[in-house]
Amino acid sequence: MLLFCGAAFAQPVRISLLVTTDLHGNILPYDYFTARPAERGLAKIATLIREERRRNPNSLLVDCGDTIQGAPLEAVYQQYIRTGRLPQGLAFQGRPLQQDPMMLAMNSIGFDAMAVGNHEYNFGLANLESARKTARFPWLSANTIVPKQSIAPFAPYLVKNVAGVKIAIIGFTTPAVPNWEKPENYKGLRFLEATESIGKAVADLKVKHQPDIIVVASHAGLDRDLKTGAIRSGETGFENPVYQIAEKVSGIDAIVFGHSHQQLEESTLNGVLLHQPKNWGISLGRVDFEMRRNGSRWQIASKTAKLIPVSKETASDPEIMAIAKPYHELTERYLNMPVSESPADLDAALGRVEDSAVVDAVQIVQLHYAKADVSLTALFNPRVRFPKGKVSVRQVAALYLYDNELYMIEGTGKMLRAALENAAKYYRTCPDAACATGELINRGVIGFNYDMAQGVEYEIDLTQPEGSRIRNLRFRGNPLEDNQPLRIAVNNYRAGGSAGYGMLREGRILWKSGEEIRNLIVEYYTQRKLLPARADGNWKIVPETARRRLREEASAEAARPSTF
Repeated sequence: MLLFCGAAFAQPVRISLLVTTDLHGNILPYDYFTARPAERGLAKIATLIREERRRNPNSLLVDCGDTIQGAPLEAVYQQYIRTGRLPQGLAFQGRPLQQDPMMLAMNSIGFDAMAVGNHEYNFGLANLESARKTARFPWLSANTIVPKQSIAPFAPYLVKNVAGVKIAIIGFTTPAVPNWEKPENYKGLRFLEATESIGKAVADLKVKHQPDIIVVASHAGLDRDLKTGAIRSGETGFENPVYQIAEKVSGIDAIVFGHSHQQLEESTLNGVLLHQPKNWGISLGRVDFEMRRNGSRWQIASKTAKLIPVSKETASDPEIMAIAKPYHELTERYLNMPVSESPADLDAALGRVEDSAVVDAVQIVQLHYAKADVSLTALFNPRVRFPKGKVSVRQVAALYLYDNELYMIEGTGKMLRAALENAAKYYRTCPDAACATGELINRGVIGFNYDMAQGVEYEIDLTQPEGSRIRNLRFRGNPLEDNQPLRIAVNNYRAGGSAGYGMLREGRILWKSGEEIRNLIVEYYTQRKLLPARADGNWKIVPETARRRLREEASAEAARPSTF
């Protein structure tokens, strides 16, 4: 009998780590901005998780953060339901809803842990703590220092025994949170840089727990292309330090990560397996560790990773659908409330290659509330369409997918020119004088990091190299001088210098909205009742041959699945 037990004890074991990230309030397989089904969300992911657990019961489930902000279902809960301040004309039908819907869904699925994301802070510490108390799993962040008499400190890691194998999960939050958030939303908290804080957690684990597997669950991504080594525009290694963690911190077996809304099935760096599932519950990640005994210790014989996409055929879990139902119904009533009117058919498909009334609709709002000279914004949703006629909250809210706040900073002409040059990296230089060949949209720059300006006139000359493309930049009819003072309206992320806009961080913040830009857009057009009919044409691409090619590329892009 002793020999039998010893033989069984020596059998190899497979441990599966199941991973989600950047769920952003997506519980249902539904796009609230188009009111159509969508192949994403926790209800479908739950079905995949159940299938994976049947395949291998020796599994853990972790999330890499940004859960309680994003989709309107969660936004309506955070802004209106939890505070009890419902918009006029909206009322509960049935029992009031008391708990965060994402946490209820994740409890039902049986998550083991969650790394804290930067968007967990968007609604302030009271909302963060309310959601956290609902969760039946720990929120992890090894690099967040919480002072006494603040919120409860975050655990740096979780250690769990699965089939006799001891696995440790270290949580990490991008330390760039203070670059974007209002100070009151993270009052007293400090966010340490990556390698020192993760190194300390690894050392602590080895002394206290001697785990067989160490995984970092990071709400921060890669700052570079792993194939070419090229560092992405605007990256410093501070916001997205996964590469640096893998390269410099010894003792880590895998890093599962998010934040950047990309996906990576499998790559290995310095012996560390890297894996990132897609945001919004579009795919589930799985990392498999094949474990073998070596004397009294387990050793990793191999490690592999796989992306498991949600599809149209993936069934929705009925329990998760039932949890979401009352929140969904209230959200739908809110989104269907009429607010404005469109004087013409408006389409944002070409809004990143030519001036657009859809983008101008956001710029007008930012200039109005910030009382600014110039406004900068990206087009976050190139699939926005406004048919002529009445417009609902749903349609107007689709202009701005993210829960950013509006800031007004003290800037100069030089600062604005530098910001526009950074934005112009979204385009490639014309490969020949006629711009006749080659792709002109730079796929290395995510579309939502391409900002356009209102309040000035300018051209972007693609025959010129990066850094020298902005020409004929004019303000109030005159050439814009470098020393011209400007009040610039930007969102809180741009004010923090994200995506290469470090020059904006140098501007003193003169005003903060204290409210999300999406809400300001809804409020403005509820009062004004009319969207702009056409773009004012204050900027354009030159030469004309480049403009034509970009129109073709943008039209083709509009036909592809959206990544925003």
